[in-house]
Amino acid sequence: MNAATAFASVSPQALAGLRVVELGQLIAGPFAGKTLADFGAEVIKVEPPAADGAAGGDPLRQWRMLHNGTSVWWQVQSRNKKSVVLDLRTPEGRAQACRLIDEADVLIENFKPGTMEKWGMGYEQLSARNPGLIMLRISGYGQTGPYKDRPGFAVVAEAMGGMRHLNGEPGRPPVRAGVSLGDTLAALHGVIGVLLALQARHASVSAEAPKGRGQVVDVALYEAVFNCMESLLPEYSAFGAVRQPAGSALPGIAPSNAYPCADGMVVIGGNGDSIFKRLMIAIGRDDLATDAELASNPGRVQRVAEIDAAIGAWTSTRAVEQVLSVLNAASVPVGHIYTAADIAEDPHYRAREMILPVTTPDGLTVEVPGIVPKLSATPGAITRRAPALGEDTYEVLGRLR
Repeated sequence: MNAATAFASVSPQALAGLRVVELGQLIAGPFAGKTLADFGAEVIKVEPPAADGAAGGDPLRQWRMLHNGTSVWWQVQSRNKKSVVLDLRTPEGRAQACRLIDEADVLIENFKPGTMEKWGMGYEQLSARNPGLIMLRISGYGQTGPYKDRPGFAVVAEAMGGMRHLNGEPGRPPVRAGVSLGDTLAALHGVIGVLLALQARHASVSAEAPKGRGQVVDVALYEAVFNCMESLLPEYSAFGAVRQPAGSALPGIAPSNAYPCADGMVVIGGNGDSIFKRLMIAIGRDDLATDAELASNPGRVQRVAEIDAAIGAWTSTRAVEQVLSVLNAASVPVGHIYTAADIAEDPHYRAREMILPVTTPDGLTVEVPGIVPKLSATPGAITRRAPALGEDTYEVLGRLR
């Protein structure tokens, strides 16, 4: 797909006709907005004006690597959106925002709890004017509970949610995943909540509520992380076991690890019973393939060091491509550990349209991730580049009733 067709209109789209007002900044709220926009929702992003010497707009415009003063990340996070500049610190700005929200189906905000109420824009006030409004509220600790007033970023959520403790090598300080997983996990949970609320709203349509009844979707960053922590809590509850970091291994499931090759590293998941046998035969260890003690996972876990050593001895004398070729032929899950360069050059990414070009307002063509998930009948699309600050203010405000 070339730069011209990247912005081709796609019809129909699953969320066409849905109007979303996004008040959030940085990652969690805007990622939720991006996901809805990718599938046809009209997402109106409200951004602050420049003030006190600071640049205006979402601070993410200035994060990481910049081209002519704007982050190239912006082209991912704000594609398909419209930008309206309003100062929510002023009565006039809040009044204009409320007029936008009056005509919206969904409102996204990720301010500290209480901020919207302080502005007279809590759900009670907004839903009195727009009973069908769905309000997605993303915060560090949620809208209730003893910690609700604490500031919370993804780094804190990942720590409190149990993820950060598991990241890293045994006996060493924990490390971060490299991206803000707490934010993106919360955003995805928020999108799920919005879609559930839309379904419930549709079911509640009546003469008294022609649009149906909206509701609040309350997502806490730490809870989104915690929801993905698999067996962490039940193992502690049942056995008093506190799961510990294990580097690249998958404790209690064997074999699954990263292994050195002559020119790099691969990850191998040989933890299915039949997969394990195929893996052992492929690396010339028929003795382990036919060992009755290793026929199921509990036995393999007891001898995981021996198994890992056997796999590592085989991979370490072979190039990555040779390892991939042999194990793929044996139907054993195996993968090269990709860098950004590997992703950009991979034909499968290209074939699946997971790398798409967009052109910025100043003419830079930059590649961005494609659309997930893939829908066969109502697919998502990049129909519009990320907006310049305030680019759509007059058009959007001019159509308000």
